[in-house]
Amino acid sequence: MIIRVLLADDHGVVAEGLRALIDSQPDMKVTGVAADGRDAIRLARDTSPDVMVMDNMMPVLNGIEATQMVRQRRSNVRILMLSMHSDAMHVRRALQAGAQGYVLKQSVGNDLLDAIRAVHAGRRYLSAPLADELIEHVMSDAPRDPLARLSARERQILKMIAEGRSTVEIATQLSLSRKTVETYRARMMEKLKVDNLAGLVKLAIRQGVVELG
Repeated sequence: MIIRVLLADDHGVVAEGLRALIDSQPDMKVTGVAADGRDAIRLARDTSPDVMVMDNMMPVLNGIEATQMVRQRRSNVRILMLSMHSDAMHVRRALQAGAQGYVLKQSVGNDLLDAIRAVHAGRRYLSAPLADELIEHVMSDAPRDPLARLSARERQILKMIAEGRSTVEIATQLSLSRKTVETYRARMMEKLKVDNLAGLVKLAIRQGVVELG
């Protein structure tokens, strides 16, 4: 059986390297490459992959948001999060969003191939540098991630705010009214218990929603 794999990574060189690696395997085939989270959702619908390899940090929608939306629409797709972050917060967030595996970018190679085969077979997978017991830890009743209070749409808007997008820009890109975006922002501030826009941006950066260049 050939495992159909969809790649989602906004770095072209990285994506092509992953494609070459996966396509070199007799039991795998890349069905498409998405350059951002929204494109990943569309290709998941159009190409019906068995496994998605999802970069954690992408424009428009990041890997967490895209994973949530793909799992809502195509619950049979197995998702591997590809990330440079090895801390428990990022792993927990990925698994809670619906990912079945988490692969560190520095471990890509045979690790990724093993991970694809594992999640396709219905197992969870973490890169070797991460302790096996971390799976139980991140899915336990550990202190809640503050962003867990937000909906997928609120996370998306929070990311765009943290990237410096204006209310008008966000409204235009998401086909929403300006008032609707302002309502989402006010609701997020209430849920996250912050008093102003600067506090909202600081929290987003602290929680890894965006990365400082």
